[in-house]
Amino acid sequence: MTILQIAGLRMRYKAEGDPSRPCLLMSNSLGTDLGMWDAQAAALSRDFHVLRYDTRGHGSSGNGGTPVSLELLGRDALALIDALGISRVHFCGISMGGLIGQWLAVHQPQRIARLVIANTAARIGSAEGWAARAAQVRGDGMKAIADGAAARWFTPAFAAGAPATVAHMIGRLREQDAHGYAACCDALAAADLRHAIGAITAPTLVIAGLHDPVTTVADGAWMAGRIAGARLRTLAASHLSNIEAAPQFSEALSQFLAD
Repeated sequence: MTILQIAGLRMRYKAEGDPSRPCLLMSNSLGTDLGMWDAQAAALSRDFHVLRYDTRGHGSSGNGGTPVSLELLGRDALALIDALGISRVHFCGISMGGLIGQWLAVHQPQRIARLVIANTAARIGSAEGWAARAAQVRGDGMKAIADGAAARWFTPAFAAGAPATVAHMIGRLREQDAHGYAACCDALAAADLRHAIGAITAPTLVIAGLHDPVTTVADGAWMAGRIAGARLRTLAASHLSNIEAAPQFSEALSQFLAD
């Protein structure tokens, strides 16, 4: 793990694989950190320079003490690759990370070679819902939302069959900084790319979980229908499909990037 100071922000990242190979930048979901990509990094670092980071306010990355917006989160990702001298990347983001990827592909198309957006939408939830969650976390801490997260993230069958994995992910959620989490909720409250994603030109793969109650298959199909040439892949999983269906997710990612 490496810590960088980028424009006054402490950012943790991890780089694996040969730096001379194409770079795959991976962006985590709300309430997680770069560890969520362990399975994909192991599978793809043989063929790619895999770069993953803790989103602002998550893991060991700071919050910066400023209001957070989707644009700011996108510019954080750009600042990281700029600091590492990387001009163009493949990008894979899940949930909040998927929104960051959409923003980058719309506003910085020259930096994105291929785009993978998983378990996400062009507009996730409602402003009112995110505002309520931010207020809850600011008032009561991470326990306020951690207790119900497993039901949003995983299917009952997976939770029963992989209790250690689920417990680890919920434990990491409890350890997240409440103020950083809430600030990202504020960003999600305002984030709406429904009228913008039609401008995306990067080859795009949309991954959706068949049992995802947060960002549905319908959300994925809507995005795939508006991004020229986008492909839709569904997996038998809930919201964190890269963990619940890790081999299938990694295979879909590898095949798409190799095309």
